[in-house]
Amino acid sequence: VPKKLVTTVSGCADDALTGLVACNPGLRLLQGHRVVLRNDLAAVRGRVALLSGGGSGHEPAHAGYVGKGMLTGVVAGALFASPSVGSVLAAIRAVAQAGAAGVLLIVKNYTGDRLNFGMALERARAEGTDVRMVVVGDDCAFTKPGKAGRRGICGTVLIHKVAGALAEAGASLDEIEKKVMAATKVMGTLGLSLSPCSIPGSKPSFQLAEDEMELGLGIHGEAGVRRMKMLPADKAVETMLKHMTDPSNASHLSLTPGSSVVLVVNNLGGLSCLELGIVAGAAVRCLEDRGISIARALVGSFMTALEMAGVSLTLMLVDEELVRLIDAKTTAMAWPNLLAGPATTRREEVQAPVEGPRKPQEETGTGPGSARVQRVLERVCGTLLDMQDKLNELDRGAGDGDCGHTHARAAQAIREWMRARPPPAAPAQLLSALADVVLEEMGGSSGVLYGLFLTAAARSLRGHSDLPAWADAMDAGIEAMQRYGGAAPGDRTMLDSLFAAAQALHSLRSPSANLLQVLAAAVQSAEAAAEATRHMEAGAGRASYVRSSRLEQPDAGAVAVAAVLRAVLE
Repeated sequence: VPKKLVTTVSGCADDALTGLVACNPGLRLLQGHRVVLRNDLAAVRGRVALLSGGGSGHEPAHAGYVGKGMLTGVVAGALFASPSVGSVLAAIRAVAQAGAAGVLLIVKNYTGDRLNFGMALERARAEGTDVRMVVVGDDCAFTKPGKAGRRGICGTVLIHKVAGALAEAGASLDEIEKKVMAATKVMGTLGLSLSPCSIPGSKPSFQLAEDEMELGLGIHGEAGVRRMKMLPADKAVETMLKHMTDPSNASHLSLTPGSSVVLVVNNLGGLSCLELGIVAGAAVRCLEDRGISIARALVGSFMTALEMAGVSLTLMLVDEELVRLIDAKTTAMAWPNLLAGPATTRREEVQAPVEGPRKPQEETGTGPGSARVQRVLERVCGTLLDMQDKLNELDRGAGDGDCGHTHARAAQAIREWMRARPPPAAPAQLLSALADVVLEEMGGSSGVLYGLFLTAAARSLRGHSDLPAWADAMDAGIEAMQRYGGAAPGDRTMLDSLFAAAQALHSLRSPSANLLQVLAAAVQSAEAAAEATRHMEAGAGRASYVRSSRLEQPDAGAVAVAAVLRAVLE
C-alpha cells in the first residue's frame, strides 16, 4: 500500500477541507456538513447562487473555486464518492436563505453525482426554491457512444468560471443556464497518465508497466481506453489532440483551422511542474501548427486524481464573450492570477544586452614574458590532464566523481585559447582572460570559484606587479571565494590549499624576502594542507552532506589546487 501523509484514513476528506478553510479567510464551513461556502454570503442576495461539488481527491476542485466571481459553495463527498443528498440540500437551503435569486447546480456527469444532486434539487423545488442543474460531460475518451454519456472532468472548472462571471455580473438564472449549456457543448478534455493513483489505505487502482502510458482515463483512478508504449512529451500531446479531434470518435471536439480556443493543461496530481511546462509548450506548438489560435492558456493543477502522474488537456472553443467571462476577476484561490492574453510559441524574445566597450588592453605580448606565461600554463594543463582519473577517484567518496573531468575541461580550454592567440604577459590581463576561459568552459562550482578567485586577483594586480602585490592578489582572490562560496579554511575544500599557500606568500611583503624560498614554502604548505583534508570534517560543498566516516581520502579540489600551485611556482 503506497505511503500517504494523512492523520487518519477515515478523516482525510474532512481534514483536507478544514485545512483549506483554515488558510483561506474567504471560506466558511457549513456546520454539520462537508460544505464550503463563501464567507460573504450576503453578497449573493438578488443574484444567482452557484453550487458544485463531488467526491474528494480532486483538489483543488471543488472548494478551491469558491469565491467572488466563481462558485458560491461546494459540497464534498468522501474520497472519490458522491456527496450525500442531505448535504447538497443543506447547501441549497443556506444560499436560498441568504436571498439568492435562484440556484444553479453544476454537476459532473457521474451516476452518483447526478442521483444525489438530482434528488436534492427535487426536494428543494418542493420547498419552493428555483433550482436548475447543468450536467457537464467533457470527456473525449470514448470512441463509441455509451449509455452513461461522457464523464465530467477538468472542463468543469471552465464552466464554474463562465457561470461565476455571469452570476457576478447579475445575469438571470435562465441566461446563465442557457449560456453554460452552450459552453459545455463546445468543450472537450482528455487525460493521459504514467501511473495509477491510490486512495489512502488502499492499493493502486490499476497497474502500468514501466514502459507504458494510459490514454483516456478518468479522475477516479479508473483505467482508460487505450494503453500505449511510453512516448516523448511532444508525441504524447499529438496523440492526445488527434484522439480528441478525430471525427470518427463519438465524443470528439470539432476543431477547424482558424478556431480560437481556451487551453487548460491540468496536472492530474503527481506530474512534476517541469514535465507540465514541457507538455504545455508542446500543446501550444501542436495547436498552432494546426492553425488554431489559443486565446488563453491555463497551466497547473485544477482537477486532480490524488497522486496520479498524468496530465489532461481541455479545449473550449471560444468567442469574444466567452473569453471576457474567462478573464473576469475572481477571488477563488485555485484560479490562476494571470495577465490576460493569448498563448503562443512565437513570442518575441528580449534582445540580448550588448556588452559595453572593453577598456583598451595592452597588446598581447610575443616577447619573453608571453613565452614564459605559455610555458607555465602548458605545465599546469599537462598536470591537470595527467591527474584526471586520480581526481575523479578522490571525488567519488564525497561528491559526484567529476572533479577530474571538470579540471581536464579547463585544461583543454586553456590550451585551445593559447593556440588561438598568445596569452597577455601583463599579470592583471592574464588572470582576467583566464577567468573568462574557466567561467565559460569549466562548469561546476569549481569553475565559478576559480573564476571568482582569478577575477578578484586580477583587479588587485591592476597597475601593480611587485612581489607584495602578488601576496595581496592571492588574499583578494581567497576573500572573493569565501564571500560567495561560504567555505572557510578547515572546511575540507580547495580553499584549504589556497589559504595555506597564501599564508606562506605573506613573506613576500618583507623587503628581504627570498623569492624562491617563499615560493617553495608556499607549494609545500599547499600540499601539506591538501593532505591534511583527509582527516577533516567537511563543512561546505557537496561533501558536507556525506557522513564524515566515509571521507577517508583527501579533498579532490584541495589536491587539484596544490598541483596547480606546484606547476605554476616551480
